[in-house]
Amino acid sequence: MSAEPKAKKAVRRPSAKAIGKAIEQRIGHTFADPSLLATAFTHVSALKSSRNRADSYQRLEFLGDHVLGLIVSDMLYRAFPKADEGELSKRLANLVRKEACADVAKSLGFNEGIKLGTVGAGAGARLRNSVLGDICEAVIGAVFLDGGYAAAAQFVERNWTERMHKPIRPLRDPKTVLQEWAQGKGLPTPVYREVERTGPHHDPQFRVAVELPGLTPAEGVGGSKRAAEKLAASALLAREGVSGGKDG
Repeated sequence: MSAEPKAKKAVRRPSAKAIGKAIEQRIGHTFADPSLLATAFTHVSALKSSRNRADSYQRLEFLGDHVLGLIVSDMLYRAFPKADEGELSKRLANLVRKEACADVAKSLGFNEGIKLGTVGAGAGARLRNSVLGDICEAVIGAVFLDGGYAAAAQFVERNWTERMHKPIRPLRDPKTVLQEWAQGKGLPTPVYREVERTGPHHDPQFRVAVELPGLTPAEGVGGSKRAAEKLAASALLAREGVSGGKDG
């Protein structure tokens, strides 16, 4: 008589509370207000109404971006006493770019806690990669609000000090990165189109859209067409979750 096959045990997913506790340990900060941490991981697609965007991580990302810039600027000022303003600016741009923030988020396992709305599996994976840098900045903003500047500085120093002492990696032109990515996908060369020019003749502002077949155009605004084109390319790369250049 053959033995009946054993039923497979259902794999229990960790609860949201357990995931939150694990992330707190990796961050190195226990939140007095856990809702701040929850908001830092909530993408706008997970909200019941897109009109209530303030409940997503976007506001915390805005705050965290500026807190990160201040803390890293302070770290650089103290770590490189002989560096001039130009070198400090290059190092700062390299350390606070979205790709650097996404690397920190991946190293801390932040992808486990992202709250997304209902999207396809492939789209969800791409979205998770593209928002990791945003979530890292949102976490910094949340730690700053919950524990003050000292707590935020401790988090940044733990995760950025080693990166700070690495040689400066040259930033690639985002237009070049986008063209290479498009070619790798079998797409034609990106097309840049001036959408609008505003401002006085001596101080114009250009809004430029970059277009690729099958993709929603991305836009950038700058004081020259080239600057706007680079920002548009950066926007499209960021949206598609592509690591690459950033206008510095």
